[in-house]
Amino acid sequence: MTEFAIYDMDRTITRSGTFTPWLLFFAVRRAPWRLLLLPVAALGGVAYALRLITRRQIKELNQWLLVGPSVERDQVQPLVEAFAARTLARNSHAAALAQIAADRAAGRRILLATASHHYYVDAIARLLGISDVIATGSVWRGSRLTWRIPGDNCYGPAKLRMIEAWFAANGIDRSTARVRFYSDHASDMPVFDWADDRFPVNASWKLRRAAAARGWLLTDWSAPPA
Repeated sequence: MTEFAIYDMDRTITRSGTFTPWLLFFAVRRAPWRLLLLPVAALGGVAYALRLITRRQIKELNQWLLVGPSVERDQVQPLVEAFAARTLARNSHAAALAQIAADRAAGRRILLATASHHYYVDAIARLLGISDVIATGSVWRGSRLTWRIPGDNCYGPAKLRMIEAWFAANGIDRSTARVRFYSDHASDMPVFDWADDRFPVNASWKLRRAAAARGWLLTDWSAPPA
């Protein structure tokens, strides 16, 4: 039986989300004038809170505002690499990195499954030594990154569908695999319920409530070691 360890990224491995910090990181270094568009992004946040637009649409809008309609890969990639290094240096839980190392040492295949965008998550994953990444995609036009998301935003039930599709594409029979899953958020309940071993870490209040109802033990990777 093959063993897998699947990790969410934002607020699980990292201390905070990464999408907005990435957008600001890019804008400050490539087009500071785009910061003037932040009030428009805030209005988009209100529209999302009122359920007038979807999570996918708010992500597309914010990338359009702060990165632009399209940008050349060679303008994006150096900043992606710098952002990835900064994220692991300043915005990661040491206990999460230790657990990834422990799962790897135990012979488990490590997967990163996150709603963040592939084009910068891949750089973070490389620094973590993780080659298998399931994440939100982007539409590329030749060598240019656009603001559009093809298919699903890798969030909620869509994340489970994308994980199952990854298993199928890699010829892995779920019945012959043992899966452990780490996440901080209740939006990942479909994956928690699908996994064999569940690890709610740095749990949001909704996940704490769900974990208590199911008798799952909570782990806090933000706490200093005893």
